[in-house]
Amino acid sequence: MSTYRVAQVDTAGAPLRIVEREVPRPGPRHVRIAVEACGICHSDAAFVNALLPGVRFPVVPGHENAGRIEELGDGAADMGWQVGDRVAVGWFGGSCGHCTRCRQGDFIVCDTLKVPGWAYDGGFAESMIAPVDALARIPEALSATDAGPMACAGVTVFNGMRRSSARPGDLVAVLGLGGLGHLGVQYAVAMGFETVGIARGADKADFAKQLGAHHYIDSTADTPVAEALQSLGGAKVVVATASNSDAITAAFDGLAPRGELVVIGADAQPLGINPNQLLMSARVIRGHPSGTAQDVQDTMAFSALHGIRPMTEVVPLEQVDEAYQKMLSGRARFRMVLTNR
Repeated sequence: MSTYRVAQVDTAGAPLRIVEREVPRPGPRHVRIAVEACGICHSDAAFVNALLPGVRFPVVPGHENAGRIEELGDGAADMGWQVGDRVAVGWFGGSCGHCTRCRQGDFIVCDTLKVPGWAYDGGFAESMIAPVDALARIPEALSATDAGPMACAGVTVFNGMRRSSARPGDLVAVLGLGGLGHLGVQYAVAMGFETVGIARGADKADFAKQLGAHHYIDSTADTPVAEALQSLGGAKVVVATASNSDAITAAFDGLAPRGELVVIGADAQPLGINPNQLLMSARVIRGHPSGTAQDVQDTMAFSALHGIRPMTEVVPLEQVDEAYQKMLSGRARFRMVLTNR
């Protein structure tokens, strides 16, 4: 019997542990992927701790996956996939194809979106099964450890910006310079935006400039963030990657008239924004989910073209629980990535 290793959580909040399982066969229109790298995302905590409905244990998390196809299920070859293809699978792990959203072509908000680690076993493992509509081709210029985080963190900020109202030359602010924000600044610069990095502390200024930001705002300085943005002319778009509702609220009045707040960072606390702040300047607040497999593929192609890479700490699968805890503590710089190499 052939076996492979997975890192699973047996009960809500329990540590991740390595176990061996029998190697599964992919079903129709599915493939088995030899996982080479898998990023650890803060959203994995929602599955580890059963914070979302329908989580069933044991759970194998992991939705920032990169690897190679090692076996095809029936029909996968007819859809253009071959053994050996390099693929990534992100938060978008497939859709139902028949709900109203899917029939409208808006697959990322499918009624029964299949997220790896929730709908099926994710990539904290040596291999995984995924449906073909979840697969994004990895360009040769990207390593697996770079491609994995692009499938969730990368596509979320890239897609959020390119679908925003900002155009080249507009002032765009990225709130937060962590796992999402450090990519967001790089994408904003490459898209031709006048880019503002916003974070806590004057010591982050040099880092923001290294990422390419044209301006830096210290959110702990005497000048409020909104006032500092208005002194630059007001932001067309603020991309809120920080998971802090107070920080997001503080940046909102820095938007120009008809400016747009794109919320990416997740926080259970409400935003402190009143209707008058929206009405008088015709501002918009928009939540943004991740992106489809094609969006992931676009993100990786854009990243390869512009030399954009995530900053990662790479550890072997055996150290998964230590790496997960480091991510939770906020000490990761900036994406923890598991590897089977």
